[in-house]
Amino acid sequence: MILLAAGVLLTGCSAQGVDAGPSRQSGSPSAGASSSASGAATPSSGSTPAASSVFTPAPSLVPESSTDGTRLAKSVVLGPGDWGRGFVAQSPAVSAPGTWAVLDESCRWRREKLPRGVLASTSRYSRLPAGSGRSEVKVTAVATVHAAVLGADDQLSTTLEEVLRCPEQRPRSNERITGLMSLGTPFGAREQEYADDSVLEAGQFTEDGGAAQQYLWMVARLGTVVVAASVTGGAGHTQDELQQLGGKALAQMLTRVEQRLKGK
Repeated sequence: MILLAAGVLLTGCSAQGVDAGPSRQSGSPSAGASSSASGAATPSSGSTPAASSVFTPAPSLVPESSTDGTRLAKSVVLGPGDWGRGFVAQSPAVSAPGTWAVLDESCRWRREKLPRGVLASTSRYSRLPAGSGRSEVKVTAVATVHAAVLGADDQLSTTLEEVLRCPEQRPRSNERITGLMSLGTPFGAREQEYADDSVLEAGQFTEDGGAAQQYLWMVARLGTVVVAASVTGGAGHTQDELQQLGGKALAQMLTRVEQRLKGK
């Protein structure tokens, strides 16, 4: 389960993770750079049913063009209302068309033009405003559609490797993610039976030198589609609450992928 993997990671898993999966360049650490944070094991109980890794998409429905890929990505990625009551759009609310998030050699996130083999990638940024003694929660949802399974698989592999290369990352100039650890969980490992592969990252997020907040980045792959969700929250939000939020979001997007690609 996603929460099972999150628990293992947050209690001290090695940053070296386990098995490889896709690549992080469909991430987006935070609203202006790219999304940050993890992938992992199974959607939380009580959330939208997750897609099964035995799922075989209808060949005629698998996107082969950027137009079809964009249509699928936009229909899968979560908007503010999908996260729950009270969530609103961040500014910017959506990533620039035809781009995806890339972690450069200096461990800074930036958006670049989609490379050959990536049909589309869409990131949407939302937040739950602070209130009632609780700090703001920032979330990101990402959907990336590849032209081939190999490309999607490589994305998860890269995601896992990037934490080793950059345990400290900068989504934007005033934001920093530190103490990153990652855990890869392919189908069949640790009760992960909802996706072909998954990666979870966890660490600490700070903005403008403020107090450290919990940070999760969850990524999962079904065939040629990679979905991801990041969750960042501080005072008044428990680890379990943030894990549940991210796990549910990932499950919703996986279910949407299956619904849109299954044959009749």
